[in-house]
Amino acid sequence: MSASSTGTGAGTSGRPPFGERLRAAMDAHGPLCVGIDPHAALLSQWGLTQDVSGLERFAMVCVEAFAGRVAAVKPQSAFFEVFGSAGVAVLERVLCDLRDAGTLTVLDVKRGDIGSTMGAYAQAFLADDAPAPADAITVNPYLGYESLRPAIDLAASTGRGIFALALTSNPEGRGVQHAVLDGVSVAGSVVRGAAGDNAGASDLGHVGLVVGATVGSAVRDLGLDLAAARTPILAPGFGAQGGDPAQAREVFGDAVGQVLAASSRDVLSAGPDVAALAGRVSEVGETMARDLRGSA
Repeated sequence: MSASSTGTGAGTSGRPPFGERLRAAMDAHGPLCVGIDPHAALLSQWGLTQDVSGLERFAMVCVEAFAGRVAAVKPQSAFFEVFGSAGVAVLERVLCDLRDAGTLTVLDVKRGDIGSTMGAYAQAFLADDAPAPADAITVNPYLGYESLRPAIDLAASTGRGIFALALTSNPEGRGVQHAVLDGVSVAGSVVRGAAGDNAGASDLGHVGLVVGATVGSAVRDLGLDLAAARTPILAPGFGAQGGDPAQAREVFGDAVGQVLAASSRDVLSAGPDVAALAGRVSEVGETMARDLRGSA
């Protein structure tokens, strides 16, 4: 573990640590993280064209409806990248507009590589001089947890964060994430790495984990102590995908208070009217806050 990655104190940018900023946002707005997922079916559902114009309209409606109302917003990069450089420009505008509104962003990019390539990914999304840095990004640790070191350390130094995939809900994930080497599951090794990098954090660290809301008893079955790891937990799958906030303790155990509950389709189905979308955000957010905090 690098000395720069302990997650304690402000980074070289002077920005407070990501975990501290996330906790403040969750205390102020509840645990809801809303996705911006402009895939083709949703563009059609909203009556928008399948082009950059439709993408931009979708994204800007989401920004207007979500900014200042939720703990964080999670744009899915792939749905912007599919439109090429013009789509990436829209994504950069989303990130900048949410930053200007004081709303945290978790960019869902799931990058993962080794050495200088991982360093370049980190610079692209987490550096202060990046074109449109996010507050946190999702990363893929399956080239080995330490392959993420450039992103872990840069995030610590700039007051940003990462969320490493640990336990996902897709059926294919189990064969990799539950596999055991030397008595430790692959998911367990990721949790252990995050715990080491978060050591010394007063509350939440800057290294988070992605744990699906529909993984059932997997956290308990694999003996993962998420609470002791001080990890923010990005939990996709609430709402339309079947995750039930009222049963969150069964999935996350004592770490339920660390959960940033991601919901996309359940909220986005209320668009394209800004007022209706904002109303749905409030409704879902209140449910998340009541059920998740009530079970904590």
